Amino acid sequence: MAKEKDQNTKDNKNLLICFLWNFSAELKLILMALLVLCTLATLLPFIPSSFSISASELRFCISRIAAPDAVNSTSLAVVTDPGLENGVIKRPLKDKANGDTKRLFSGNTVVDNGDVKPKSVLNNGVTKRSFTGYGWAAYNFVLMSAYRGGVNSFAVIGLSSKPLHVYAHPSYRCEWVPLNQSENRVLTDGSRILTDWGYGRVYTTVVVNCTFPATVNSKNSGGTLLLHATTGDADRNVTDSIPVLTESPNAVDFDLYDTNRRREKYDYLYCGSSLYGNLSPQRVREWIAYHARFFGEKSHFVLHDAGGVQEEVLEVLRPWIELGRVTLHDIRDQERFDGYYHNQFMVVNDCLHRYRFDAKWIFFFDVDEFIGIPPNNTISSVMETLEEYSQFTIEQMPMSSQLCFSGDGAARTYRKWGFEKLAYRDVKKVPRRDRKYAVQPRHVFATGVHMSQNVQGKTYHGTGSLIRYFHYHGSISQRREPCRHLFNGTRIMFDNNPYVLDTTMRDVGLAVKTFEIRTIGDRLIRTRQ
Repeated sequence: MAKEKDQNTKDNKNLLICFLWNFSAELKLILMALLVLCTLATLLPFIPSSFSISASELRFCISRIAAPDAVNSTSLAVVTDPGLENGVIKRPLKDKANGDTKRLFSGNTVVDNGDVKPKSVLNNGVTKRSFTGYGWAAYNFVLMSAYRGGVNSFAVIGLSSKPLHVYAHPSYRCEWVPLNQSENRVLTDGSRILTDWGYGRVYTTVVVNCTFPATVNSKNSGGTLLLHATTGDADRNVTDSIPVLTESPNAVDFDLYDTNRRREKYDYLYCGSSLYGNLSPQRVREWIAYHARFFGEKSHFVLHDAGGVQEEVLEVLRPWIELGRVTLHDIRDQERFDGYYHNQFMVVNDCLHRYRFDAKWIFFFDVDEFIGIPPNNTISSVMETLEEYSQFTIEQMPMSSQLCFSGDGAARTYRKWGFEKLAYRDVKKVPRRDRKYAVQPRHVFATGVHMSQNVQGKTYHGTGSLIRYFHYHGSISQRREPCRHLFNGTRIMFDNNPYVLDTTMRDVGLAVKTFEIRTIGDRLIRTRQ
């Protein structure tokens, strides 16, 4: 009995050994798989969280493996388009299920796998490629502001995709929606003005003029102006309806638009460009004090902070803001939209239309430029001479930003203001220098940086004997002593450029300093470069 038991045990062991021997390969694979899984489980906590394989990537890998089968199993239809004179061959492929055209490029063939336009092979063997856009690379319209320009007209200022205006045909329509629903809506075509054409980047500045056939909101009951912006794109023609201006009941003063009742608040208003970079507080101090005296009490300065008005610069402007002589607009949010020079064209157009009925004249120039007139003249006498013109340009006097006149001695020179000691003017002859300008804003529909090309009335360019501007290029962004070289002569040569001593600005330095002390006190006396 014991022998039989031992024999059975021995047989069972032999059976197990035979089983393991017959399936040894499979067991090895199972053990290897378990080993790999255990290793991964051990290493998983040390793998960065950013490392992952998404389901879409996995499907893409699988589709790459399956692609050759798709090519072999798909029948191609080749069609010659008789409407093309250059013998272009198109290879559309209809989806068998729903007739939609789905194409995948593979060599010179077109296969079914995705909504992509086909290649076209020309007779000379050149492969013509086409491109299909998805989503949006830039906004159809970026609204900054909208203003009433008269009893029946409005101006809408903003940005739009420049490629859209180059390669498509965008259009604008304006609609007035009365607050009182018993009144009829009014619709008209908008006139598009591209003020920075040739300068724009991703975005270009657009001013839309909305002129209606009759007085809008004549009962002063309120309403909303809608701008219908249509892309005009061949592939994706989309219209966005944008509420750009709302007038509450009894909010419109129609007398403001009556030319016989002109009552401008300011004689002269300055519209500044975008201020950016590391500006010098001392140069800004000199600029605002000089022009506040130059233009007189009935003047106002509108500045736009695109990141350049740091705390020290703001301290220089604060006394003038408190006096009501300066208005500062924070426009840093526009940096999200890539336009020319921090969207300078949009900014000055907003300023033009915002203050269009508040000033007789609006000046456009930069904060490293100083307006000057001949001695014994006043700005009011010069402007009376130019009253018949809607616009006049101002000739540039290029001043050195590093060559200083040391006639008072080096020690005293360094204590003077920048425009006092930077007294050397570049007299190199060039075909043309940039000009700045002033306009009577009621006659201007849109404006630019160096002049307006959308003005009603006459423009005068021969103002050289009446008014000029002195340009200290780049000095506003130098936070250090501007004098790099001192000279005492009336005519000098520096870097092969001829310079002459021009004391026009230097001669008014003491008067400007006295004016600042009398107007705002000595609050800024310790201003640093």
